[in-house]
Amino acid sequence: MLSAVIFDFDGIIVDTEPLHYKAFQEILVPLGLGYSWDEYLRRYIGFDDRDAFREAFRAGARELGDRELQLLIEEKARAFQRAIAAGVEPYPGVVELVRAIAGNLPLALCSGALPGDIQPILTQLAIDNAFDAVVTAADVAASKPDPASYLLAVARLQAAFPDRGIVPSHCLAIEDTPAGLASANGAGLKALAVANSYPEESLGGASKVVLSLAGIDLEGLRLLC
Repeated sequence: MLSAVIFDFDGIIVDTEPLHYKAFQEILVPLGLGYSWDEYLRRYIGFDDRDAFREAFRAGARELGDRELQLLIEEKARAFQRAIAAGVEPYPGVVELVRAIAGNLPLALCSGALPGDIQPILTQLAIDNAFDAVVTAADVAASKPDPASYLLAVARLQAAFPDRGIVPSHCLAIEDTPAGLASANGAGLKALAVANSYPEESLGGASKVVLSLAGIDLEGLRLLC
C-alpha cells in the first residue's frame, strides 16, 4: 500500500551536485581546503551545507566556529545562485512523475539543501506548487543520514492529511545516495533508489533500484513498491 511519496531533490529532480561542488570549491580553495570531485562523491555528497563545511574543516584540522560557519554558508549560497542562474535541466521523467503524483497522493520534498537553493529551481521547472510539504536543511538540526528530515516530512504530511492514515511504512522515499537511503530507512520508509549518482551495487538500502525515472508513472511507482 502506497499512501505518500517523498522526493529527494539534488540528484533526483536535478543534477545540481556539480554546481554545489563548484560553489563549495569557490569558497574552500582560497582557504586551502579544496578537494577533488572524486572526494566530493566519496565523502561529502548527501551532507547539507553545514555538515559539508564542518567535514572540510575537520579534514583540514581547522577549527570552525558557529559565526564563521554561517558566513561560509551564506557565501556558498550566493555562489550557487550564480551557478544556477543560467537554468538547470531536470532528470528524465521526474517532472512528469511529480505532476502525475500531485493531487493523487500526498507528496513531499525532503532535501539537505537550503530553501534558497531549491525554490528557484522548482519555479524554473514549474513544479513549485506540486508538493504538499517541504523539508529542507533549514528545518532540521542534523542532515542525512540522520532520519530527522524524513520523520519531519512524514509528520508534515500527516498534519496536512489527517484523514489519510499516513504512516512511515506506507510512504515511499525516492533517493539517489546511500546517506539518503539510510535516512529514509531510519525513519521507517520504503525507498526507491535511482542510480543517478551511485552505481546500483552502492544502493543496497533500497527496496528497488532503477536506472531512471523516465517512463515511470504513478501506477508504475505502485508496482515498484
